Amino acid sequence: MTRLRVHEAALGYADKIICAEVSVSIPDGAFTVIVGPNACGKSTLLKSLTRLLPPSSGSVLLDGQSVHRMPTKTIAREIGLLPQGPSAPDGIRVIDLVSRGRYPHQRLFTPWSPEDEVAVAQAMDATGIRELSGRLVDELSGGQRQRVWMAVALAQQTSILLLDEPTTYLDLNHQIELLELCRSLNRAQGTTLVAVLHDLNQAARYADHIIAMKDGTIVRTGSPDEVITESLVSDVFGLDARVILDPESKSPLVVPRWRHAIAQAG
Repeated sequence: MTRLRVHEAALGYADKIICAEVSVSIPDGAFTVIVGPNACGKSTLLKSLTRLLPPSSGSVLLDGQSVHRMPTKTIAREIGLLPQGPSAPDGIRVIDLVSRGRYPHQRLFTPWSPEDEVAVAQAMDATGIRELSGRLVDELSGGQRQRVWMAVALAQQTSILLLDEPTTYLDLNHQIELLELCRSLNRAQGTTLVAVLHDLNQAARYADHIIAMKDGTIVRTGSPDEVITESLVSDVFGLDARVILDPESKSPLVVPRWRHAIAQAG
């Protein structure tokens, strides 16, 4: 039994079902990455793990209870979320936005505590945004804003953290920094992480557990070695590629076939 799981759930928006009869368990204390082509249901599945997207049927369970029957603050103390394309209120400073991550831990008559102060400072240091604390969020670049929102999620200090395309807007160096941060958070604190990523090689390098999706269904789950294979890459992504050993991480490395070499040989 894992803490967070989806049981025979139909997931979608209004009358449109994206994922039908989905069942999946999120391994406790692991870094799980959801992969698949565009519009296959990755973000839909991730949103179902919070109260953002209630299932049409079936259930989403945290510690055996439906997340939709639990108080909002209870969920927010256990599950943090970095959504895709979040928006900040106009005119808000970075420090004030990051501080909002402490809301689930605040009480009515003690709205701010030394623990809140420490959590916010640690989150800003971890994401490298301390020097931006007095800046308006509106003035920041896309990459800077993404790191600010990551700090909001970290300040929440939850045992489970969900990340919907967290590397969006980040250059390659900051993508790697963020994924290294995620892996360090997982290893040092045992935080259960679930992320949607588009880059298969980043998924294979950083994940302990991979969920591969296609057309709203879960095709395969398991370790990177079990999931990232030439046959799966071809079937799920329609990509003719070799899968070799990453010389650095010893994880699977997807190398697309070089079609021009065939043309040149002909």
